[in-house]
Amino acid sequence: MWSHPFWQQHFYGSGTQASQRLEKYAQVFHTVEGNTTFYASPSPATVNNWKAATPESFRFTFKLPKSITHQNMLNGCQDELKAFMSLMEPLHNKVGMWTIQLPAAFGPTHLEQLKKFRRYFPAQFPLGVEVRHPSFFAKGEAEKALNQWLNEENIDRIIMDSRPLFSAERTSEAIIDAQQKKPRVPVHAISTGNKPMIRFIGHPEMDANMPFFEPWIQKLPTWIAEGKQPYVMIHTPDNNYAPELALAIYQRLQSVITLPDLAAFPAQSDTNQLSMF
Repeated sequence: MWSHPFWQQHFYGSGTQASQRLEKYAQVFHTVEGNTTFYASPSPATVNNWKAATPESFRFTFKLPKSITHQNMLNGCQDELKAFMSLMEPLHNKVGMWTIQLPAAFGPTHLEQLKKFRRYFPAQFPLGVEVRHPSFFAKGEAEKALNQWLNEENIDRIIMDSRPLFSAERTSEAIIDAQQKKPRVPVHAISTGNKPMIRFIGHPEMDANMPFFEPWIQKLPTWIAEGKQPYVMIHTPDNNYAPELALAIYQRLQSVITLPDLAAFPAQSDTNQLSMF
């Protein structure tokens, strides 16, 4: 996401127009999780605007439409998938990963549907799959079968880390809403492809997140040393201060591995002003 209204003052700056937000976002961060395509397909003009607003090095991760993944459970979607990928063609070179987010109802009995759907997806495009059915986290035969197939196909299993969120007391509507909507699944820190993705759902208090992120401080450099390109997506219950949390986590990573500095937030002349968080 890059159009969160709350970011207008503290991240973008009050003079930023809505049409300028993606361009300014891409001046700071390297990637974005494009949830918008899950809910509705953009217009061709919008796709071209996204391309023009971002540098060649920027990477989107777009979810496939929910009509494919949730409503049809990957069945009979060849034409819809082809139309969606054709629509997104101007951005193909800027997509770090296409993601299939599956509902909790999509369980082991549906695995063959996923395998069949894979054959319709362009083989050269990086692909990630997020599962939510409990059997895929039970370390039994169902999870072994899934992981083995993902490894064989070089498909990344997207990792949901919602521990910080569910450690928070239910003291606000944002926390209650997020805990109702986000899955509470075990964290299995495995990489089945070359671009492991972590979706980190943070605690509303900035400092409370770091103990939960410490295991990733060890894992991420290991993956990088193996030649992998990890993706780390940062959320908070209301996402109001997600950019600040992302910055803090990035700076913590810089203490253990060489990474370039992030540019200052457009609304800030000095990132030190963010130390209050």
